[in-house]
Amino acid sequence: MKIGVIGGGAWGTALAQVAARGEQPVLLWAREAEVVESVNAIHENLAFLPGVPLSPAIRATGDLGELASMDALLVVAPAQHLGSVLAQTPVGSTPLVLCAKGIEAGTKRLVYDVAHELHPQAPIAVLSGPTFAREVAEGKPTAVTLACEDDELRARLSERLAGPAFRTYGSSDVIGAEIGGAVKNVLAIACGVVEGAGLGQNARASLIARGFAEMTRFGLARGARAETLAGLSGLGDLVLTCSSTASRNFSLGYGLGQGQSAAALMADRRTVAEGAFTAPVLREAAADAGVDMPVTEAVCALLEGTPVSAVIEAMLSRPLREEAL
Repeated sequence: MKIGVIGGGAWGTALAQVAARGEQPVLLWAREAEVVESVNAIHENLAFLPGVPLSPAIRATGDLGELASMDALLVVAPAQHLGSVLAQTPVGSTPLVLCAKGIEAGTKRLVYDVAHELHPQAPIAVLSGPTFAREVAEGKPTAVTLACEDDELRARLSERLAGPAFRTYGSSDVIGAEIGGAVKNVLAIACGVVEGAGLGQNARASLIARGFAEMTRFGLARGARAETLAGLSGLGDLVLTCSSTASRNFSLGYGLGQGQSAAALMADRRTVAEGAFTAPVLREAAADAGVDMPVTEAVCALLEGTPVSAVIEAMLSRPLREEAL
């Protein structure tokens, strides 16, 4: 199975490294000319994953047309740009493995819906889980959810991508795998705020637990399965991104917690903190579904400029209630 990867950032490059195991050829599309040049010339992505030697079996290109000969495409373009990239990609009936996490601003569509509307003939899978790109590229042990409604395709993709240090767990719950990956980005911002504001480990643990309750409420309302949300693509990814400054979303929250403005923090980033775009869309989608998501609302308030102290006071003064989803 010839694999193409759409997106030359850190995560796309790491997945190309996974797919190139055993020197199997992989084609990596990148928008940035400097990424194409460095991957092909010195087998390293100097812009987004410096210091990680890449397999010589990875070839980079800036031409989406070259992907037409691939047997499967790993789509790693950020959620807010995925539609425009896929609209220019020759897909046809080639299977798409969606590896971006988020909800499209304006339309409130999950990434699956965006891809399916653009390429209705293409079978679609979702790959999601607790994954820091550098660790994956370095071959450190990682486990992910690979969700696909087609059992045969899921098995073929799993066999092609899985390796000694990259373990895939199959699921047919595409919606659950998507929602876990999207919501955890918003919750990671909240946990970063807790760290940046010096609120302590008790507060962060409480926030992760109540954030997971939000994720589960929203996921169930959208048709996800509870066991998927409690698995790698939900709770697993949530714990990872809420616990480390290596997470872009956590780092954004950390800056907000220290009193920096969202505009200044976002302007200084080459990579995307997807949760900042997902939060307001998630708030609207939750309201549409009649789902209460106070942590998400708090993150939106912070991104819109409400002082940290005011947001914390509002959260802590919420009416007492029974612990339940």
